[in-house]
Amino acid sequence: MTKQEKIEVVESLKEGFSASSAIVVCDYKGLKVKQLEQLRNNARSANIKVQIVKNTLAKIAMNAVELPEAELKDTNIFIWGDDQIALSKIVYKFAQENKDHFVLKFGYFDRELVDVAHIEAISKLPSRDELIGMLLSVWTAPARYFVTGLDNLRKQKEEQ
Repeated sequence: MTKQEKIEVVESLKEGFSASSAIVVCDYKGLKVKQLEQLRNNARSANIKVQIVKNTLAKIAMNAVELPEAELKDTNIFIWGDDQIALSKIVYKFAQENKDHFVLKFGYFDRELVDVAHIEAISKLPSRDELIGMLLSVWTAPARYFVTGLDNLRKQKEEQ
């Protein structure tokens, strides 16, 4: 990799890291290409970026966007995006399916360093669409009950 290519990778990472609200770092040692492509396809559908980067280049980009200090060693894959819940769900599910070769290390949510337990907890929250559905259900409940009451009143009047 030439010096210019390294500079371009660091610039790309800086842009991605600064624009995202969630970044997760995982160890992928022993993961097959087919499995990695599955992760990338799942992430792509949720507008999440997945990239394997040399630790030194990632460290430079993380320092440039002022992320808290974290130790990078061994093989690392960086996964980042705007939706913390979707990112956590995808990464945690993939980690459960590939326990032997894919290990969560740590992450950054809203520029704060978080551990694996935090990522797991976020992955169990309902997604944005599920929350909107719950909210709509609560909002429409009074109207449903009112219509049901009117229907019951109509049936009662017909019986008399």
